[in-house]
Amino acid sequence: MSTIQVQDEQGVRIITINRPEKRNALSLDMYTSLTEYLIQGESDSAIHAFLIKGQPDCFTSGNDVADFLKNSNLDAKHPAFRFLFSLLELKKPLVAAVTGAAVGIGTTMLLHCDLVYAAPSAKFQLPFVNLALVPEAGASLLLPQLVGPQKAAELLLLGEDFDANAANSFNIVNEVVAANELFDYALSRAIKLAQQPPQALQATRELLRPHKDEVRKQMERELGQFSIRLQSDEAKSRFKAFLNRE
Repeated sequence: MSTIQVQDEQGVRIITINRPEKRNALSLDMYTSLTEYLIQGESDSAIHAFLIKGQPDCFTSGNDVADFLKNSNLDAKHPAFRFLFSLLELKKPLVAAVTGAAVGIGTTMLLHCDLVYAAPSAKFQLPFVNLALVPEAGASLLLPQLVGPQKAAELLLLGEDFDANAANSFNIVNEVVAANELFDYALSRAIKLAQQPPQALQATRELLRPHKDEVRKQMERELGQFSIRLQSDEAKSRFKAFLNRE
């Protein structure tokens, strides 16, 4: 069964991360599939919005570390970063339904979503410094804008997890929804977006993102630092300890 599943419904492309045996850890192939499904949906006139979700007990636990380290020469063409840049360039709205763990990229990708809904069980974490790395996805710029510099420093420098209610108070999440209602509710919001006049919808999204070029430049700076840190002795030590725990 595919680790990335796609279904189109009422103008919404539903993308499901489906690797429960690995807590939905994202491999390089999965990043490639995610990007391709987004690009295809962008060019499909029948698709007007996207919805991304995981499994009932996990959105995504972040990178598949062993697989990620197989291709540690990072640039904008790396599957993970190509996915992140594709999020930045999306013209159609993106909705997320978050259940369980949303670790690393599982949280930073939400900063590029238009609407985010989470179950009470959702648990968010930005453990980049914990792994001797730096943030990605423009989080070092977007998060301070969203929650303020002090709270952003707490979330990024300490790398501690936080729950759905906290994410809601930080404006990372629009609403906390009962787990058994979450998907249907998120889909209904995505369908409503898909039914809006598409040109006005896309133009409004552009207006809501006046600093996109600045975000892109920050993502490129993060990528440069991420690449350097990934090759550092302290990162290699942290990753070795992480892999030995698995």
